[in-house]
Amino acid sequence: MPRRRALLLLLLFSWLWAGGVGLAAPRVDGYELRGKRGALGQVARVTVDEAGYVSAARLAAVLGGTWSLTRSGGVLTVGQRSARFVKDDPHVIVRGQPLTLDGAARPGAAGWLIPEDFLAKGLPRLAPGVSAVAREAALPPPPRAAKAPVGLEELRFRSYPSYTRVVLETGAAVPHTATPGPDQILVRVPRLAPGEARTHQVGDGMVKEIRLESAEAETLLRVVLEGATGEVKVWTLEDPFRVVLDVHRPRVAAETPETRPAPQALKLIVIDPGHGGRDAGASGPNGVQEKDVVLDVSRRVARLAEDGLGVKVLMTRAADTFVPLRERTQFANKHRADLFVSIHANAHTQAGSHGVEVFFLSSEASDNESRQLAAVENGVIQLENPASRPKGDLLKAILWDLVQSEFQRESSHLAETVLDSMTRSLQLVPRGVKQAGFYVLGGATMPAILVEIGFLTNRREERKLGSAEHREAVARAIYAGLADYKRRHDQRQRTAVRAEAPR
Repeated sequence: MPRRRALLLLLLFSWLWAGGVGLAAPRVDGYELRGKRGALGQVARVTVDEAGYVSAARLAAVLGGTWSLTRSGGVLTVGQRSARFVKDDPHVIVRGQPLTLDGAARPGAAGWLIPEDFLAKGLPRLAPGVSAVAREAALPPPPRAAKAPVGLEELRFRSYPSYTRVVLETGAAVPHTATPGPDQILVRVPRLAPGEARTHQVGDGMVKEIRLESAEAETLLRVVLEGATGEVKVWTLEDPFRVVLDVHRPRVAAETPETRPAPQALKLIVIDPGHGGRDAGASGPNGVQEKDVVLDVSRRVARLAEDGLGVKVLMTRAADTFVPLRERTQFANKHRADLFVSIHANAHTQAGSHGVEVFFLSSEASDNESRQLAAVENGVIQLENPASRPKGDLLKAILWDLVQSEFQRESSHLAETVLDSMTRSLQLVPRGVKQAGFYVLGGATMPAILVEIGFLTNRREERKLGSAEHREAVARAIYAGLADYKRRHDQRQRTAVRAEAPR
């Protein structure tokens, strides 16, 4: 009898372990793709940081398509249809239409990985008639050991014209759940180590304040609202690890001729004279200092723009004072500027280097020289208060929210217009429009450029930049470029409004 009872218990235990009463839900270890004529093939499921992915190359092979890499991600093409993925961005463009996934595409040891929810959300658009069926493993995964708590690196936020962004930067990947409500948005982060409670006042008309609170074995991020909101998006990014929360402003209902806003012409430009105070910037062989040259040129550009364009111009500094890099674009954001123009003078180890060039912000530098120049300009951060410096890698801090992606096209257009004007007027060698990770441009909520007006390390250009006559010519050339850009911008705005007007 005891032997029979032991056998029955063993059989019962085996049945329970196999999922007979659902003690452990079967896990998905892959997907089978099926078309109108039957099975196409299988793709395995890969788990990274508790999230599921599938191989981009394998998915392309099963669908009879291709996976091709770009500078920032990759493109999955099936026939004449394509889906474009960007690293660390959950937004995907499928057949020209935007799609938001639960995670972002990422490179892995065996190639690029795509979030598994693309199979349900994007596959019907990319390959109509193809479906993905989950393949369950026979046994549940073995129990995992409890993971150590993850520390909080930084809590930050920024307000933009169309949304407010809140970021939790953590020491490692953490799971999270978000619960939006009419008065607040509650984000639970179970593995985040509880720390001191803190409150940040926002008051931007949509978010009232942000609270970080400790609860039992988890941390709570409470975003208190003060107005109606639109879409709420929450996702994670890596390098560094972040939980990102976007609270969008509500979309305006269909406009009528009475409610349609007037054309948005350019009204405010912020001119940023580089360096200043204890930060002299570059110096020429004869002692001409960058901070003095660019301040004088900036004053002249401001005077010309206000007199000739009918716009208001503000300067981040009007005297020989030190202004931290981050505060420069924050100043422009605070005053809701339409353009941000940072003016600098160049330097190079090769004394023969000469010409003018214009930059706009990008995570990828155009070339090695651009990367080195950005590193030199960003080195000013060492003169700032240590408490205000960004933590970790500087380039990651510059691009932590990728806000400039909204304005990159207009920044490029502005840079080209200003460079064309300078090369025509001054008959200087154009070194081109380039991209690099300039910290002074990071976080700008408007088109933003950095203009290098010449090389102080070149004796001939130093001599010219030291003269008031040449600095006036440089200012007029920049002004002419701004005038050309404003004329085209305002014309586009008027054309857009006429196109939307009822016939």
